[in-house]
Amino acid sequence: QVQLVESGGGSVQAGGSLRLSCVAFGYGYSSYCMGWFRQVPGKERERVGAVWTGGFTSYADSVKGRFTISQDNVKKTMYLQMNSLKPEDAAMYYCAARWPSDGSCRNALSRDFNYWGQGTQVTVSS
Repeated sequence: QVQLVESGGGSVQAGGSLRLSCVAFGYGYSSYCMGWFRQVPGKERERVGAVWTGGFTSYADSVKGRFTISQDNVKKTMYLQMNSLKPEDAAMYYCAARWPSDGSCRNALSRDFNYWGQGTQVTVSS
């Protein structure tokens, strides 16, 4: 059974930084596909980016150059480093994992993931 636990959300002023963490209990890191998504009330869940076997990453255009996804296979943890935050980045952030991890991860959408964390709130004030 895979369990994902996020942490690191909070409030920050525009231009600031936050780092989110996602610990993946019971997930096999020998082959993986994991992602970050975000959602604001009344809108669909939006893909932020993904990381997959070999440490390859992809990002939504809206966060490219500002956000960085990384993972620590020993700690079974995925990170989302968010810099130059904007008010429009405010949302509930979720980590997700797909197991088995077969198939393309680069542009995987929310329906392609079968495990989800509980979410962590990010607030950005202008």
